[in-house]
Amino acid sequence: MTALQQHLQEKLTCICRCWAVTRRDGQVFGFTDHDRELNFDGITFKADSGMTARTLEQVTGLAVDNTEAMGALSDSAVTETDIAAGRFDGAKVEAWLVQWLNVEVRDKLFTGTIGELRRADGAFHAELRGLSEAMNRPVGRVYQRGCHAVLGDERCGADLTGDGRRIEVEPQSVSSNRVFTFSGLDQYADRWFTHGRLQVVSGAAQGLTALIKNDRRAEGLRHIELWEELRAEVVAGDRVLLEVGCDKQRDTCRDKFANLLNFRGFPHIPGEDWLVSYPNKGRGNDGGSRFQ
Repeated sequence: MTALQQHLQEKLTCICRCWAVTRRDGQVFGFTDHDRELNFDGITFKADSGMTARTLEQVTGLAVDNTEAMGALSDSAVTETDIAAGRFDGAKVEAWLVQWLNVEVRDKLFTGTIGELRRADGAFHAELRGLSEAMNRPVGRVYQRGCHAVLGDERCGADLTGDGRRIEVEPQSVSSNRVFTFSGLDQYADRWFTHGRLQVVSGAAQGLTALIKNDRRAEGLRHIELWEELRAEVVAGDRVLLEVGCDKQRDTCRDKFANLLNFRGFPHIPGEDWLVSYPNKGRGNDGGSRFQ
């Protein structure tokens, strides 16, 4: 029996709940429903956040544990701007039941991530998903013509530190937080950054990233369009990091990155046209390789 369980069997108890939210950018936020701040594990759990939580649903087996956290939007903790920018999407959440007279007496109730996050009437509502949520994700190798590795990861092995692979620049103009115009990048071929990433280094959108849809040169300028607009404002003068793109094709891996030995696709897999084809006199049918 734990110290907290022993305390819960007493006639008079002094318990509260604490939550720690760790965003993907490393920032940690602590909340408690107690009437004063608490501290443990190097985290300050603020009492004025107005955060509460519904009953945690826990089941046996591989079903996902679920709960919901609710709280007031405030400038010092969870802001509407950060939620709109997606900074709390996928954040790690830990919850404890704590004896507030002695915070060393506590039990962890929940570990998981933030799922759906919505705003309404000056408050936020965050769906919390347990660790077993990861069991719902498909895993395994995909057999397809294109490479399934992420550019620059251990499976890919491409060196992204070379010239033109990652470039930090300032846009001359930004339209709808989606279309960026740059000067001084004429040395790179058309579509050099297509399928790459744009990461904001400074400004209101610092830390946000997006995938690049199109990259074109025109009249001495370079125009880069994202697949979707960034969820925070970017203005001319903010610095962004452009990362070279890869379309996952064999020729690109060979010619653009000199990395064909690490290509993770299967370019010789027959397509649908081959599956429905039939023998004819116009081609060889000797059982040999279809590729030379």
